[in-house]
Amino acid sequence: MSKTSEHVIVRIGPGGRTRVGRQVVEEYPLRLRINGRKLATLVCSPHQLHFLLTGFLRLQGFAESLAEIQTLGICAESGRAEVRLSRELPENLLPALTSGCGTGIVYNLPQQRLEESRTQARRYLGDCLFRLMRQLTGQAERYRAHGGIHASAIGDENGLLLLAEDIGRHNTLDRLAGEAWFRQLELRGKMLVTSGRISAEMVAKAARLGIGLVASRTSPTDKAIALCKQTGISLVGYLRGESLEIFCNPQQLELSADTHPAAGIVRLKDRQRV
Repeated sequence: MSKTSEHVIVRIGPGGRTRVGRQVVEEYPLRLRINGRKLATLVCSPHQLHFLLTGFLRLQGFAESLAEIQTLGICAESGRAEVRLSRELPENLLPALTSGCGTGIVYNLPQQRLEESRTQARRYLGDCLFRLMRQLTGQAERYRAHGGIHASAIGDENGLLLLAEDIGRHNTLDRLAGEAWFRQLELRGKMLVTSGRISAEMVAKAARLGIGLVASRTSPTDKAIALCKQTGISLVGYLRGESLEIFCNPQQLELSADTHPAAGIVRLKDRQRV
């Protein structure tokens, strides 16, 4: 299955009107059944669906390890996925449509799960955070090819570890969680950078992975800020060029820069590029 489709468009510019081929992002509905039970239709991008599905199971709390996933079958042509788990699903699942593109689905997690996910206080270097965002921007191939897609990455002081792209920003976190399982990567204490808005459900997923810092090129929501305070996650928005805004737990981010505490803005004027 192709990951993009090409359309003939009319381009208007200084040179006049021309007809050209244009790649566009593909919007792919995947119907999911677990243990014979119809659960959800995931609107996603059609590549590496095994990462997406295993990460979805992990972050929804339906499976605690790959060993609990007995079978996982995907029919790409019909857009169907069948999963058999060693455990039964909860009887009373409360689905919620998430904000943003693709309208993702999350199921309400018990409050104790979030309390158990509270991260330990850590120190993160501003230089490493800026470098990670630059790596995300530089390696997001699908975004560079046709746009219209989100990208997220997880890394540490040594650089980028995992990268995922999808039409839905929530799906990128599921993909990262799934690939980490397959590669047996421990994500606790790592940094997450993303291209999209940070909402509460994205923070909840990051907390379940033990992520200690979440940063975006754009803004967080008020509920995302509240949840970061609850779980001990440092929250950074508008991470662009030479500046960023720290919304929560600034003590965990070490910056060699001039700061403006009243506005919550940090500009790195003399930072040495890495």
